[in-house]
Amino acid sequence: MQKILKQVENKKIFDVLIIGSGAAGNSLALQLPKTMSVGLISKTELHEGSTYYAQGGISAVLSKIDSINQHVEDTMEAGAGLCKEDIVKAVAKDSKVIIEWLLEQGVKFTKNESGSSDKLHLTKEGGHTYPRIVHAADKTGEAIQDSLINKVKKQSNIELFTHHVAIDLITKENKDSAQKKCVGSYILNKKNNQINVFKAKFVVLATGGANKVYLYTSNPDTSSGDGIAMAYRAGCDIANMEFMQFHPTCLFHHKAKSFLISESLRGEGGRLLLPNGDSFMHKYDSRGVLAPRDIVARAIDSEMKINGFDYVLLDISHKKSSFIKKRFPNIYKKCLEFNIDITKTPMPVVPATHYTCGGINIDINARTNIKNLYAIGEVAHSGLHGANRMASNSLLECIFFSKKVLEDIKKYENEKHEDIRNLLENNKDKKVSEEVIIKHSWKEIRTLMWNYVGIVRTNERLLKAKIRISIFKREVEESFDKNIISSDLIELRNLIYIAEIIITSALARKESRGLHYNLDYPKINDEAKDTIINIGVKNNIKLYQEK
Repeated sequence: MQKILKQVENKKIFDVLIIGSGAAGNSLALQLPKTMSVGLISKTELHEGSTYYAQGGISAVLSKIDSINQHVEDTMEAGAGLCKEDIVKAVAKDSKVIIEWLLEQGVKFTKNESGSSDKLHLTKEGGHTYPRIVHAADKTGEAIQDSLINKVKKQSNIELFTHHVAIDLITKENKDSAQKKCVGSYILNKKNNQINVFKAKFVVLATGGANKVYLYTSNPDTSSGDGIAMAYRAGCDIANMEFMQFHPTCLFHHKAKSFLISESLRGEGGRLLLPNGDSFMHKYDSRGVLAPRDIVARAIDSEMKINGFDYVLLDISHKKSSFIKKRFPNIYKKCLEFNIDITKTPMPVVPATHYTCGGINIDINARTNIKNLYAIGEVAHSGLHGANRMASNSLLECIFFSKKVLEDIKKYENEKHEDIRNLLENNKDKKVSEEVIIKHSWKEIRTLMWNYVGIVRTNERLLKAKIRISIFKREVEESFDKNIISSDLIELRNLIYIAEIIITSALARKESRGLHYNLDYPKINDEAKDTIINIGVKNNIKLYQEK
């Protein structure tokens, strides 16, 4: 007999509810006025998430040979015509101030060994004309996350909720306009399996990306697209979800769980080789190993398929051993766990999903099309990344838009709390979902997305994927109604919605641009337009809505 659980609803009230505890969520929480009560939601522990595992760094114009205009030009080129120039300029212009703010928070970035000791060391990554990547060895995300968390824990106006999972947003119809208003969220406490109602004047989604929808990813298990799926169900515009970035170089080892090999390793002279030792990137792009990620990932994918290889090689063993150990201590140590000494031998690598370039559509102030609902970081589509994200612009985006939300919320500090009456149905008579069904569905969906909606796509595969996902969606919604809501069930439901959105977006784009490559439409269109999806729109899509 299955155990029956009772899920009790309690209300918690805040001025600002931040769902997500990465660089975006934590930096906003720290900057909000001490007079505002803040609820900060984390799915697991505070540090767990994509920020913590970011190796490369954060791009900023600090060098005399560099310029804001060059950073903008590089980003626009990588974005394949879909970047919003005003956003790119604003973010690049603020990059120096953002680095200074992070230094004030105690982030210990790597400094130059020679010359002025107070100057930060800058490295180069794919798509960048000049070295402009500020980093903390090869553990930049960890350094940033640790510093921000240390400050967040000390701030009295911030209440932390670890091991809590958002289920859905709570919205109300606005009497004065057609625009809906977000007034809170239903949150599951994983520790006692209770559902709480979190009321807030302002809700900020900072939940990260959706890369766990694919079988192979460099991301942690938390990247299940929760924020995007919740926003979609609430009625938010979702933009450009066909552009899922595959990182070219993840360690290929059955025990490595797609450990990321930072792009900065190639920036420091790492070479991509076939298993027989031949180089190949020159055949695909004049920039070689430092071409944008979409080009490098497709090149590796192509060579693997043409030759039947399981992997290619990334080699930095021609550099001094002392340099490698100091510059890439984390990668060196991790590879040694798998008996790979990168100072002596190349490492086997394969592409894996890494970053969600689309997301919840926002404006320059991080506002969504639902009043008092904001989105920042990887969960959002700001227009910074376009059809392909340039390396190390993501952490920069997190901090930039956290400041924008801060500025916007300050204008409406006198906003009143809304009464919430539409509580979730009590679950006391529901049964526990069978874990085996959830795990099987999870694996089947991720495998389907990898094989049918991967680096290279076709209409036939996309249409077949759409049919299969529609079946999964119907099954999971039935399960959601009949069974007790659990963390695994929430993530599975969100994963299915994300898969549906990606497939619908990919089918809508009748061209190959940036990260989206379709063999049936190999050419790029003259006009670059966004793909916008909204659950309230007929057929769920506005094709190529103008920017």
